[in-house]
Amino acid sequence: MNPIYNVVHYFLTIVDHRSALDGESGAVYDANFLNGSDCIKANAQSCGECIQVAEKCGWCTDADFLKQGESKSARCDELKSLITKGCSKAKIENPRGSISIDKDKPVTNRKKEVAEKLKPDQITQIQPQKLSLNLRSGEAQTFKLKFKRAEDYPIDLYYLMDLSFSMKDDLENVKNLGTDLMREMQEITSDFRIGFGSFVEKTVMPYISTTPARLLNPCTSNENCTSPFSYKNVLKLTENGQQFNSLVSKQQISGNLDSPEGGFDAIMQVAVCGDAIGWRNVTRLLVFSTDAGFHFAGDGKLGGIVLPNDGKCHLENNMYTMSHYYDYPSIAHLVQKLSDNNIQTIFAVTEEFQPVYKELKNLIPKSAVGTLSSNSSNVIKLIIDSYNSLSSEVILENNKVPEGVSIKYKSICKNGVVGTGENGRKCSNISIGDEVSFDITIESQKCPSQGKSETIRIKPLGFNEDVEIVLNFICECECSKGGEPLSKICHNGNGTFECGACRCNEGRIGRLCECSTDEVRTDDLDGNCRKDNGTDICSNNGDCVCGTCECKKRENPEERYSGKFCDCDNFNCDRSNNKLCGGHGRCECRVCICDANYTGSACDCSLDTSTCLAANKQICNGRGTCECGVCKCTNPKFQGPTCEICPTCPGVCAEHKECVQCRAFETGEKKDTCQRDCSYFNLIRVKDRDKLPQPADQSYPLSHCKERDANDCWFYYTYAVRNDTMREVYVVETLECPAGPDIIPIVAGVVAGIVLIGLALLLIWKLLMIIHDRREFAKFEKEKMNAKWDTQENPIYKSPINKFQNPSYGRKGVVL
Repeated sequence: MNPIYNVVHYFLTIVDHRSALDGESGAVYDANFLNGSDCIKANAQSCGECIQVAEKCGWCTDADFLKQGESKSARCDELKSLITKGCSKAKIENPRGSISIDKDKPVTNRKKEVAEKLKPDQITQIQPQKLSLNLRSGEAQTFKLKFKRAEDYPIDLYYLMDLSFSMKDDLENVKNLGTDLMREMQEITSDFRIGFGSFVEKTVMPYISTTPARLLNPCTSNENCTSPFSYKNVLKLTENGQQFNSLVSKQQISGNLDSPEGGFDAIMQVAVCGDAIGWRNVTRLLVFSTDAGFHFAGDGKLGGIVLPNDGKCHLENNMYTMSHYYDYPSIAHLVQKLSDNNIQTIFAVTEEFQPVYKELKNLIPKSAVGTLSSNSSNVIKLIIDSYNSLSSEVILENNKVPEGVSIKYKSICKNGVVGTGENGRKCSNISIGDEVSFDITIESQKCPSQGKSETIRIKPLGFNEDVEIVLNFICECECSKGGEPLSKICHNGNGTFECGACRCNEGRIGRLCECSTDEVRTDDLDGNCRKDNGTDICSNNGDCVCGTCECKKRENPEERYSGKFCDCDNFNCDRSNNKLCGGHGRCECRVCICDANYTGSACDCSLDTSTCLAANKQICNGRGTCECGVCKCTNPKFQGPTCEICPTCPGVCAEHKECVQCRAFETGEKKDTCQRDCSYFNLIRVKDRDKLPQPADQSYPLSHCKERDANDCWFYYTYAVRNDTMREVYVVETLECPAGPDIIPIVAGVVAGIVLIGLALLLIWKLLMIIHDRREFAKFEKEKMNAKWDTQENPIYKSPINKFQNPSYGRKGVVL
């Protein structure tokens, strides 16, 4: 073999088996590589590496656990598999994650009517407040977080107003806002503070006119306006509504050149200048009132300002002094600062700019948009409605989590509504005093590079409270704490003996760290790994590492190569019924070691004769021999598992008649016990007798049967035993019954007969009458011919005329 090939092969082997020689941290394995968290595939070289592979992986610390040819990574496997291989449960290292609650102050149940006044830091709306999680890779830990919206919770409201010229009429209505808003907010909280700030635009061209006259009075005509400014903190948050009215009344309108305003500069300063504004750790509301659009990051280039906004406070004498130096903040930057400082924003804008600010609202969590009337007369209602909308929704957010750690949320909201995914972070329609909960699941996929604890925080947006979660990562096993550095077991101190195996020092490899990666002679190694000169290295089933064969792993972790030269395995033995060693033995070095009472190359021959006993307690009914637990019938007439079935013997048809009748037609004496008594054969229905099997077509004895039921109906079937065990009955699915009288033809015949007889009698009577009439007519004719009187006169006719002769008138007669 080519020596160069040997060297390359060896070092590839080192890389394959060690994954990376990167010191004590060992290898961290990608879950995608595991394809279902197969522990054995991870090739873990220490207990710490093993428990990072997956939740189900354990490490056997028994020093005598490994068999010849197995590598250290064989100690890492699923718990059930390790026990099967002979590792006792007590010697399996399998640490589990846990959760401990360090601070669990109950949520506050407080009524506004109660005289007791609590400080903001004495009110609790979220529970628990601090937890510690011990995370093992791949094992999720879940805890419940409770949120209850407290009654009479303090509120800080800062009113930020656009004082460009177009807001002149709005300023008049805001001058009495302090006392009016105080009165309305008393319905919500007894602890309310209000502040005021104003903004116009950056004080450079082209946003304002920089001519001396315009810098003094930017307004046209005779309007008296104040000099332009970027942002001014007019009033720090206060409980004094009259002071608010007084200071706001002194404010004057200013002006600028372009339509968009510099409101983002003002919002940034309000968010980050907490001390100057006077924010407390309570509900923080920022009302942003304007009738125009806004400039954002990049627009400063028009005025020659290119430095990005630094997100820091730059107030001097309550004025923003760096507007000419820093660009406008970006929307993302603004979102971050508002979220960091728990500020909820209400955009009070005119109808014209509603679409713009609604799009902005979608980018800023816990914000609302209200329609401001042309003169701000509805501002109080707008604030109250927006506050109720914001406070009725709770949205959880967390800060950045360490690499490899994931968080999942599940919300259990009002009326039992459950949300998952992104909806699992929030609950809506929460009233004061309502309690909701969240199931939060945290899972780590790997240990951090340094293995140090990490802290994450989860908080409801717009609230000052949060939950602190300390993440402790389980990166090493308990048994590693008792390791023996520079142990003599590990080849004269070339490694640490821990958890039943050697963890080699850098530059050393092998089961006992017996080899150096720099001092390797591959010719010697190859010779030690061949069974003889004519065979492959490690029988082509393993790799030669430090002169010792380390056998390859199989896809199925239950299948293993073993032996000094990896020439044995536990999966290439004979099979029976598609089972290795028939399921009655174990495979060792390609030979079946059978269990008791079994023999044969595949352990498929049972020595137990109890399965051959017939009902008469004779072996195979005295008509066969018992071989491997199965009867071999010597009389060809007899079949079945115990040679008791004789399909061609007299009486077979009568024996099975009742069962065939009940199963095929649900009749007969056994129809009530059919399922219990007659399930010993397979029933196949056929349409007619021609479809029944014929003896000449079968290789086994077959009986044709014809039986009669209680209704004198015949049914036909065949009975046979296939393969000595399978009983089959083919039955014609229709009964052959004697034909009964057909009522309809009979009735029709009777009716037809009556009708025909009646017609015949009527015809006979008619015929007789015709004959009689003809006879009478002939007789009449005959008598007529024989008549004697003059046919000219009627003998009984008497003329109505009488003649008389007047004797006195000659012989002339007189007619009367």
